[in-house]
Amino acid sequence: MSIATDNTTRLWALVAKEFWRKTRRRLRAGPAYSWRYSGRTPERVLIAPPDLRLADPQIALEIYYGRFPLSGHLVETGGQSPFLIDVPNRGWQRSLHGFRWLRHMRAAGTELAAANARALVSDWIALHGSRISGIAWEPATTAKRVIAWLQHSSVVLQGAEFAFYRSFLRSLAMQIRYLRSMSPEMPDGKDRLRARVALAFAALSLPAPVSALRSATRNLAEELDRQILPDGGHISRNPMAVLEILADLLPLRHTYANQAEQPPLALINAVERMLPALRFFRHQDGSLARFNGMGATIHDRIVAILRHDDTAGSPPLHATHSGYERLAMGGTTVIADTGTAPPIDVSNQAHAGCLAFEMSSGRQHYIVNAGIDTYGAADLRPLARATAAHSTVTINDTSSASFAHSQRVSGVLGSPLFGGPKSVPTQRLDKPGIHGFVARHDGYAQRFGLHHERELSLSAGGSILSGCDRILRAGKTPIKNDGRDLVTIRFHVHPDVQLFRDQKERLVLTGPDIDTWVFTSPDVGSEVEESIYFAGLGGPRRSRQIVLSFKASEISEVHWQFSRTRIISRLDG
Repeated sequence: MSIATDNTTRLWALVAKEFWRKTRRRLRAGPAYSWRYSGRTPERVLIAPPDLRLADPQIALEIYYGRFPLSGHLVETGGQSPFLIDVPNRGWQRSLHGFRWLRHMRAAGTELAAANARALVSDWIALHGSRISGIAWEPATTAKRVIAWLQHSSVVLQGAEFAFYRSFLRSLAMQIRYLRSMSPEMPDGKDRLRARVALAFAALSLPAPVSALRSATRNLAEELDRQILPDGGHISRNPMAVLEILADLLPLRHTYANQAEQPPLALINAVERMLPALRFFRHQDGSLARFNGMGATIHDRIVAILRHDDTAGSPPLHATHSGYERLAMGGTTVIADTGTAPPIDVSNQAHAGCLAFEMSSGRQHYIVNAGIDTYGAADLRPLARATAAHSTVTINDTSSASFAHSQRVSGVLGSPLFGGPKSVPTQRLDKPGIHGFVARHDGYAQRFGLHHERELSLSAGGSILSGCDRILRAGKTPIKNDGRDLVTIRFHVHPDVQLFRDQKERLVLTGPDIDTWVFTSPDVGSEVEESIYFAGLGGPRRSRQIVLSFKASEISEVHWQFSRTRIISRLDG
């Protein structure tokens, strides 16, 4: 069976599986099933769980005046209810119906903010509460809303009349029953885990039989054991997933304790593994490495999570199960992707960046991956996910994995990654005064019969990063000069870093501080080309990249080095 045929078969099998899952979800949301979501209304909210996400009272004021800044987009309602406005941006709609913005009303702490929160919740109940359809009732959005309504119930119910109080609890109970029914039919990944978290919150925060809490706890534990890897990473291999999940799990752990209930061991263990994993992906400036769907970092969010990290010492250097390596010495940090592609079910945000790395020195990033523009145009996402957008090797201008971009497929699955590296053997090369590793991937083996091997070592107190990229042929036979052996090594430079050639024709990288890094490659001449850094806080930015190009049939091993100096004077070029 050919590669293309095998990939197509796998893809359409997944389409069929997801189509059937969506059909079951539609049936469960239909009139014949709606009776299952009616039932007893809880008498009160027992406890409002904490929310660790950042809150801004100024945003509460913006919302009061009808300006909703959600998912990177500002929508002005002009006095109408936001739930009546047809906004084409689905991310904005999901954020609106997810109600996480209630935290800004809580931060405002005024009667006006509480009244506005209550009015908006009342609008939602009147317009969407009894009609299970559309984005408002997508299970992932419902899970966010259930958590938000519980966490900020004290604000929503502040000064509420009895009729609204009962309406709020009735709607909340209906959503919980709906989510309990739909969660088994949700696609794999963090959204399904969040649904299990929401149901555990509900069982703790509302009067519920012991059996409901026991069931919610058991289902949560099973999902955590399956999705959180032994090294604390998530099965999607996305560093952002670790941050997002911790933002839900830490308040949930606290809520178990407040209700004098024993948290499941799976929850305790998951948190204890994930906090060091979050530190593993973190550069010294506080941002997370841009791999597999990670975009811009809001540093304060990470700080808020890591306040709960009681573990001491430096971040771990290995994330074997997640497929990453870390080198750290003398203020220099290198983080590299040494893993296979995640399971196709959770690969919608995965990148073809095997053996890519990022390097930071102090609080400045020097070599990066392009990352993603989280709220930007969807048509730019494939560019950000391609191998060429990463600081690694491409062969014949081809990505080391493929993406499904067909409209027929994306309407059901999104854009999963498939056909990526299946084997990435990795070996640490740590010695006194040296941190290093060597890894090899087979992402190009089926198409071109070639493997990429990368060796990295950090030495001299963190002042020298040495690298070697090798192109190998199966069986160690010579590589043919057949026009299919063009190799390109890319090093994407952070847009805040200046890049120029000095008097010796070396490439020099200077950041805002006094650190200067010199790039040399004795085997191949280096070129400087334009690039795009997608992960800027303000959106994509122009940047540059160092490029080494050669034919593997002529040169199969290329050495290169970044050396830190204190050179200040320079010739601009």
